[in-house]
Amino acid sequence: MRRGIAATALVASLALAATACGGSDSGSDKSDGPVTITWWDTSNATNEAPTYQALVKQFEAANKNIKVKYVNVPFDQAQNKFDTAAGSKGAPDVLRSEVGWTPAFAKKGYFLPLDGTEALADQGKFQSSLIKQAQYDGKTYGVPLVTDTLALVYNKALFKKAGITEAPKTWDELKSDAAKVKDKTGADGYWGSTQAYYAQSFLYGEGTDTVDATAKKITVNSAPAKKAYGTWLSLFSGKGLHKADTTADAYAHIQDAFVSGKVAAIIQGPWEITNFYKGSAFKKKSNLGIATVPAGSSGKAGAPTGGHNLSVYAGSDKAHQEAALKFVKFMTSAKSQETIALKNSTLPTRADAYTAQVKADPGIAGYQGVLSAAQPRPALPEYSSLWGPLDTELPKIAGGKESLDKGLSNVELAIAKLVPDFSK
Repeated sequence: MRRGIAATALVASLALAATACGGSDSGSDKSDGPVTITWWDTSNATNEAPTYQALVKQFEAANKNIKVKYVNVPFDQAQNKFDTAAGSKGAPDVLRSEVGWTPAFAKKGYFLPLDGTEALADQGKFQSSLIKQAQYDGKTYGVPLVTDTLALVYNKALFKKAGITEAPKTWDELKSDAAKVKDKTGADGYWGSTQAYYAQSFLYGEGTDTVDATAKKITVNSAPAKKAYGTWLSLFSGKGLHKADTTADAYAHIQDAFVSGKVAAIIQGPWEITNFYKGSAFKKKSNLGIATVPAGSSGKAGAPTGGHNLSVYAGSDKAHQEAALKFVKFMTSAKSQETIALKNSTLPTRADAYTAQVKADPGIAGYQGVLSAAQPRPALPEYSSLWGPLDTELPKIAGGKESLDKGLSNVELAIAKLVPDFSK
């Protein structure tokens, strides 16, 4: 969730906006002095930020005429903070923008089109679907920095003890395997999430989505969607299936249970690879199994494509934009992406960054293997915000406080307000 979801952010604060304005806030910015640009990084402050800070120093050492003011902004606050800052002409020169935010901010005119600029000079090196996901209305507004998707991650030792020789390929197989794990090991076989982003794969498994962007139709309450969420709901009850956790700390509870060997399988993204390895169950990295998310009744399997782009603020002056473009090119280069992957165990967005050393990390190699099943989000600026109503209703449904029909009807009404030109 931390990096793959552009859910409703916390109430925006003006504090960072006041201290991290694009270009004009820097007293050192003189015609004969270095240009100071501000970068808002939304990565994990403990596990990932140190790598980005080290790269900033490398960039400054190689570009004496540019200084980078690094600001780490909590991911769950960054979307609203940037929206507020850009609206008041005080945004950072560069934003680490979640892929779902990119078209939304582009639509508002907050991002600079990057086509033909230095930042996109290596465009052909990047995975084409990731470039497409950074586009809006025919123009490109971000350079892919890291990518991700969800996978079924599992404890190979627990699976082996239960007599399971390969990862389940369908949700029914997962239920069966969960019961075997419980019988043979005492651990729970699977613990699912009530968060909308993690439930998205169930929709793909039925060949549907929250909306049909092409037909401009809301589909979250359609028959296929109801079947998808029905399958999702069924995985909270049964032998070896952990009951739904609807508390505010559910994410941490699920993660902790998995890395300590109390549950054999969960759905998770590569942003947790480093934390997997810190857990007692994965002291041996080879014990971590990574497989494509199980398929639904349509036979389709897949998960949403997530990740982050680097985008340049359109409100900065020419000098700051040129410096920002140079910085974006450096940070998204093959060498920088290799460094980021090796230090943070995140997935590069360009093929030439998948060096032998990078692919030697079993976590990265495992997630690289499931990327082909990832499904890019439609070029709809409001798309990521559609998970907000689901994040409100799904915990109620999973906790037995609301029926599936009632919950999805509420979601449909809420989404209709977000995309008023869509039909039901």
